[in-house]
Amino acid sequence: MSIFDRSPQARTAALLSPPFLYSLLLLALPLVAIVLISFWTQTGLDFDTTFTLANYRAIFTQPQYILGNAQNWGVIPVSLFVSATVTAITVVLAYPVAYFVSFVVDPSRKSLWLFLITIPFWSSYLIRVFLWKVILGFNGVINTGLQALGVIREPLEFLLYNLASVIITMAHAYAVFAILPIYVALEKIDRSLLEASQDLGESRFSTFLRVTLPLSVPGIVGAVLIVFIPTIGDYVTPQLMLGAGGRLVANTIQTQFFKGNDAPLGAALSIVTMLMVGIISLVFLFLNRRWLRGRS
Repeated sequence: MSIFDRSPQARTAALLSPPFLYSLLLLALPLVAIVLISFWTQTGLDFDTTFTLANYRAIFTQPQYILGNAQNWGVIPVSLFVSATVTAITVVLAYPVAYFVSFVVDPSRKSLWLFLITIPFWSSYLIRVFLWKVILGFNGVINTGLQALGVIREPLEFLLYNLASVIITMAHAYAVFAILPIYVALEKIDRSLLEASQDLGESRFSTFLRVTLPLSVPGIVGAVLIVFIPTIGDYVTPQLMLGAGGRLVANTIQTQFFKGNDAPLGAALSIVTMLMVGIISLVFLFLNRRWLRGRS
């Protein structure tokens, strides 16, 4: 009889060891390396490993990172603003879709609707970004259509290469990630609670506000976190939709690591961004918990 047959602990350790080692090698160790590098200094192609806070001092004192100036915000506040706006738009637009599939669509057709919702996301993310460039471009679908209808004479130049185009593209790209958790939360709601509310004299709208919406909050919270966290680090969309010179925090980090030859500063920017996103997420979860506790 082998040790795995005699010991449940040994079987558990054998099952958990591969994912644990995977996480350690590909997640924990790179993160530790980034933290260490952020306290070093770049000297040519080598690192000066003397401990220093100069990189963090530069981030919190130089206007291009956090403080900004009279003309422009810093890249981190702008990135947080873009991510928060994308999250708000995505969740607001995703909720009616999830509600429709959960409450209106016949149960036998829900799988088909979920299948149809995910079809646009079978294509590459990069292809979808380029398609939005075609739609919003100087000679794109919108400008061409408006000119054909006689609404405008000259193509509109403000549709592309600005933050609005980045927000539109990201909101479309992450829509499915907001629809699915909200749909799951709505599916878990006991329909008898809605019937009881209406039997007690509540209208369908007040039932939605007082029963459906509060019970779907866990799905909304999940959608917010799923969208907010990755959008802050999106590199491809700002690179393509902002044009030359347009940068958010992910692009700035990439520039420091490669073109700027200043990996320690790029590492420090990564750490500061992760900390800010983590703090915002924890505050959001704390407020949500207090809200749920107050309702209970």
